[in-house]
Amino acid sequence: MAMLATEMQAEGTGQTVGGGPGTWTCPQASPPTLPEEEHGERLVELHASFRELVTFFCTNSTIHGTIRLVCSSQNRLKTASWGLLLAGALGVLYWQFALLFEQYWRYPVIMTVSVHSERKLFPSVTLCDMNPHRPHLARHHLRVLDDFARESIYSLYRFNFSDSMDALGAEVPGPEPAFHLDRRIRLQRLRPLDGQNRVGFKLCNSTGGDCVERAYSSGVVAAREWYRFHYINILALLPAAHEDSHGSHFVFSCRYDDRDCHAQHFQTSHHPTYGSCYTFNGVWAAQRPGVTHRISLVLRAEQLDHLPLLSTKAGIKVMIHPQDHTPFLEHQGFSIRPGTETTIDIREDEVHRLGSPYGQCMDSTGSVDVQLLYNTSYTRQACLVSCFQHLMVETCSCGYFFYPLPAGAEYCSYMRHPAWGHCFHHLYQKLKTHQLPCTTRCPRPCRESSYKLSAGTSRWPSSTSADWVLAVLGEPSRRNPWPSSASIKSWPLPLPSSPSRARTEGPTSRSGAQPLSPEPCPSISLAKVNIFYQELNYRTVDETPVYSVSCLLGQGRERGGASTWASAHHCQHPQVPQLLSAMGSLWSLWFGSSVLSVVEVLELLLDAIALTLLLCCRWLCGSRGQPRAATRVHPPSQRPASGPVAADTTSNAPGPGCLHLPRCCRDFSRSLG
Repeated sequence: MAMLATEMQAEGTGQTVGGGPGTWTCPQASPPTLPEEEHGERLVELHASFRELVTFFCTNSTIHGTIRLVCSSQNRLKTASWGLLLAGALGVLYWQFALLFEQYWRYPVIMTVSVHSERKLFPSVTLCDMNPHRPHLARHHLRVLDDFARESIYSLYRFNFSDSMDALGAEVPGPEPAFHLDRRIRLQRLRPLDGQNRVGFKLCNSTGGDCVERAYSSGVVAAREWYRFHYINILALLPAAHEDSHGSHFVFSCRYDDRDCHAQHFQTSHHPTYGSCYTFNGVWAAQRPGVTHRISLVLRAEQLDHLPLLSTKAGIKVMIHPQDHTPFLEHQGFSIRPGTETTIDIREDEVHRLGSPYGQCMDSTGSVDVQLLYNTSYTRQACLVSCFQHLMVETCSCGYFFYPLPAGAEYCSYMRHPAWGHCFHHLYQKLKTHQLPCTTRCPRPCRESSYKLSAGTSRWPSSTSADWVLAVLGEPSRRNPWPSSASIKSWPLPLPSSPSRARTEGPTSRSGAQPLSPEPCPSISLAKVNIFYQELNYRTVDETPVYSVSCLLGQGRERGGASTWASAHHCQHPQVPQLLSAMGSLWSLWFGSSVLSVVEVLELLLDAIALTLLLCCRWLCGSRGQPRAATRVHPPSQRPASGPVAADTTSNAPGPGCLHLPRCCRDFSRSLG
């Protein structure tokens, strides 16, 4: 093999260009003195040409198929065939690499389900009596609304309500907020759509030129939504500290794991539609599963002081949710029928989501671009509600009554904001069609717990034990439908009571017309609820990346400040395909080689780059060393394949152009040569 070192030594001597008159001779320069051992085998040697470089690589490479390019060099057909095969395999390989990386940059995840067993805290249980009552400060306005409702329903369905005042409760003297019922928003029949009759009401803007129709095919739903709209306009004018509790008649008894509940285990609240609510926040851990280790409650589903057009159901609203989470009863929860014993077994599931770049989620240490209006743990529903309320205040200049208010805002009422209903309707439609930024601002939590419920019901109390059970609990029975108030034995907890809760001491006379509010009757209004863990085993659903480089290299990674628990959990599952293993599989499939074969290819590229630089330096040295005039050089086709780039006459001294080369280029040539 002709090496480049000899060529560089030849160039180092003087060189004569041309032979006749006018030829120019490079000045002689003494060759550098090299150690004796450097004239032998050098530390780094390069091939004299690219042909020798490729031949050496094909002969000694561990990649399958390359040897066929050399051993069949005498047969051009075979050489061309194997060249095409190698080129095709290389093209298919990189095509599949492109598909692999395209999928990798999408950051796909898979769901891994595992089962764990340990003691769990009992979840929170929220119960509501579904009895929205009449606030004292708004009884007159609600009476006016009831009269308006009578007129509207009679005009549509020819149905008469009673004019009895006792159905509305006793008058409580005191100042009431100024309110004027907007009779332009009336319940009416709307234009049929697709041949179907519709009932509803219209909401217009401040000028009255643009109106939206709240239309319903069911008259019951239309009447309830119409009454609800006027109802929240009245409540929006009440002070924030108005009385909204029903007292201690809702919960008769509460026991958990054969222990009595206490008042500090409950939090009271009020919902405009579902009435008085109690949230059980026990701090006990479930020691064992089964119905013997349960929370058992006896509740009363009463209908006194009821708003029949606002709530058409009688029963108890129940929702089971994690502790320190806000219950959204209008989105979740289930109802319990009076006169039954409902047994609910729960099973917990945990979901662990990955953060960026695999997805978007909110962990306990992060923050969202929304000021939360609930003083509880982060949930997506709480964030969506807070985001919508902020947009409501910005767009409509007031807040929706069912949601908490931001600082400095006030609730919407058409006494102060005549067109808020029109504004709310358009904004809520955008929320439902995902046109508001709330969906992107409120990601799902990275760690979320949910409960799977299974329920069974039975009649309670039974027909044979109803009399004595109701008598002990102070409820009307078949023998004594009107027990005295002294016989009532309610749950002895110091829950807030209401001065407006006056029980009727016996039946009162009624007119023949239908009453607006149902009178007390000896039907059973009690319900019993048992809630327990079906089993202490709980499932965890983990998002794990399909392709993870950090897991294969044994390195941790933080995503948005969250811990790498999910990533470490994924590393325990070697059956999940990894990016490098997938690439190695493709490489082995098409070339039958390993990682060391890839190093050989890298070595080939480095040698080719070094040889290219060296030849460029030689070409630059030769071009600068020739005179601008009367210079005669052989054409490239007549030059030796491995010889130096030279003129007719060889000399041992470099030309002036060679001396102007950078020192690093000359040193590089000598070191490789």
